[in-house]
Amino acid sequence: MNITGLRPRCIHYLTPVATAFTRIGLSPNQISVLSLFFGILCACLFVERLFLAGSVMLFVSAVLDLTDGSVARNTNNETRFGAVFDWIVDKYVDAIVILGIGLSGVPIISQFILVPQIADFAIVTIAIIGSLMNTFIKPVVYAEIGFKERVEGKIDDPLEGVGFFGRPETLLVIGIGGISGFISVAVIIIAFCTNLSAIQRIIYLYRTLS
Repeated sequence: MNITGLRPRCIHYLTPVATAFTRIGLSPNQISVLSLFFGILCACLFVERLFLAGSVMLFVSAVLDLTDGSVARNTNNETRFGAVFDWIVDKYVDAIVILGIGLSGVPIISQFILVPQIADFAIVTIAIIGSLMNTFIKPVVYAEIGFKERVEGKIDDPLEGVGFFGRPETLLVIGIGGISGFISVAVIIIAFCTNLSAIQRIIYLYRTLS
């Protein structure tokens, strides 16, 4: 179980935002580019240890990510490239935001135990890998198994509800960590939970596909 199931409700609440973008004339891909821009801005602020401001930019990026699909449906402008581009933007944002925390030089695990500073960057690296791999499993399954049915622009597959820690949880933990001042704890949680969630999905696939 994960909070991805709340996505339809979140999209519903963001309908006024999607309507505004539709009236302005922004295309879904342009909104995805804006999401990437605010993700990069978040990473830059994190590098400067401006974690509160960075968390706000991350929130804006997440809202834009939830909005582009609605705009595509409102304007009847859903394309396969747009769906792929949305995935790519999401993973770029996830990676650079976590990397921004690592490049800030803020102590991660070294503030709790006596370890070399490189251990902090190792935790950041593990968090990035977990974030990417936890999602990478899904398109591999799509390609190998052949899931094609779409629900509101998204491919419907059994993995949607498998894995307790996905992208929404990752962004939420980063945001809470940045606002509360516990950004180091956020990275540790992400490093552990994303990889554990990926293993959970692998076990599920092994049991169902073997």
